[in-house]
Amino acid sequence: MKSSLSALLVLALCATLALPVLAQATGEKTVEEAYLQETLETLIIREQAHADGRDMKLVALQYIEQAISEGRKGEEIRLALEYLALETTQVSIREAGYGRVINDYPDVRAKACELLAEFPSVETKDALLKVALADRETMVISAAIRSLGKIGINEADEVTTAISFIVNKYDLLLPDNSLAFEALVALELLHDETGALKDAAAIRMIMRIADGNYIKPVKDKARALLDKLRKSSGK
Repeated sequence: MKSSLSALLVLALCATLALPVLAQATGEKTVEEAYLQETLETLIIREQAHADGRDMKLVALQYIEQAISEGRKGEEIRLALEYLALETTQVSIREAGYGRVINDYPDVRAKACELLAEFPSVETKDALLKVALADRETMVISAAIRSLGKIGINEADEVTTAISFIVNKYDLLLPDNSLAFEALVALELLHDETGALKDAAAIRMIMRIADGNYIKPVKDKARALLDKLRKSSGK
């Protein structure tokens, strides 16, 4: 199975590399060639994302970032990012005989969460919420929270409530400055997007950070956000 899959990827890559030659010969890329390139690209990205090794997943993220920069944001690419962001949360591969998780790559998951902000939708929001609530690495949770802020969807205070719960949980166990700062950034983005932040739990969380065991820049950010919210409420 793996040998046939490798052969398929080689053929797909060769075909993709051949497309510029076709374009040069005709002077422009046809619709069929553009479609073929995108189809092969998403096939390669999907298979790389599902590969076992970390290096191949990082290559998939590089290809995805390039595709996004060139305006290609298809659903298959979003799904590949969602898979990478939720890996270990939904799919854990354990070493035979030992039980150790061998597909635990926090840097991959964090980058996937960051890039998911380029695909604003309810589906992306739901995936990022799953990551934020279930992942165990604060760098991954922080990336998911920031992207949730950028996406700007907060129906029934679902996102702000989740962010408050997460920060409060870590505040009780071990306050994390990076996580708290990203939460503040996300709440500010959501406030700017929706025009108002009226979630009492979120307000209490900001106050807790402003007066909590955090470094001065984080506490200053919390106080500045409280002041911004206070001033905007009077408009």
